[in-house]
Amino acid sequence: MTSETAPLLVATDPDCDRVGVAVRNGSDYSLLSGNEVGMLLLRYIAERRGETHTMPFHPVVVKTIVTIDMATRIAADYGIEVRDVLTGFKFIGEQIGLLEKQGEEDRYILGFEESCGYLTGSYVRDKDAVDGVLMISDMFVYYRSKGFSLLDILDDIYSRYGYCLNTLHSYGFDGKQGFEKMRSIMDLFRNSTPVSFFGKKIVSVGDYLLGVVRTSDGKELLTRLPPSDVLKFMLEDNISFVVSPSGTEPKLKLYLSVSAPDKAQASSFEAKLISELEKLMGV
Repeated sequence: MTSETAPLLVATDPDCDRVGVAVRNGSDYSLLSGNEVGMLLLRYIAERRGETHTMPFHPVVVKTIVTIDMATRIAADYGIEVRDVLTGFKFIGEQIGLLEKQGEEDRYILGFEESCGYLTGSYVRDKDAVDGVLMISDMFVYYRSKGFSLLDILDDIYSRYGYCLNTLHSYGFDGKQGFEKMRSIMDLFRNSTPVSFFGKKIVSVGDYLLGVVRTSDGKELLTRLPPSDVLKFMLEDNISFVVSPSGTEPKLKLYLSVSAPDKAQASSFEAKLISELEKLMGV
């Protein structure tokens, strides 16, 4: 079988820690995003563990705060706890370590991030492409044996929970003036944000520098995460965005997660949201 006829293509990066996935779609291939593969793995693992009666008591999935929010809705249907951590797989590994200290590492069933990193076992503390390729291949074979492609399962996820569009936008701020501009934008989001965007009210704001999530009704919840200059805004109708300065470059990143009944509406909402955010930032 050649790459021209293979129903599934997987590839790892040189470090063998990330996995790319493409699925045959007619005469061409559809490239899956890291978020889409993560959702597929979450559903597959939940289904298979349920069928084989191997689901642990109080199972845990760990993802980063910029990874697709829909995972929480999928997990809830299977009674799975979702732990959100800061960006970086080391924080997912940290949660595995905490469970291990409690003698509960078997509760961990999956960790993933939007940048194509996955881990289903507790034997390492970082994303692992060997594990990822194995699980993705198992998942593909399982669903194919039932007459479904991964695209069919993804469509079913979207039909159940609505379509979810995740995008990343980066803005450069070079030099001293650029750094000051970036800091002023973070101050603006932290202290002077509007109460809504394109008609969608803000329901909570996670300020990970202060370690709190403030809700629209005035409540404050502790995040229990290490301090980090990152803000996450949750809007009505399962829409969110994260504002995060890069830790290695003079850039500010916006991670958008927009849910809607279909892809067209999600794209329209995303365009409206990014337009308002860029106007607010003055970029």
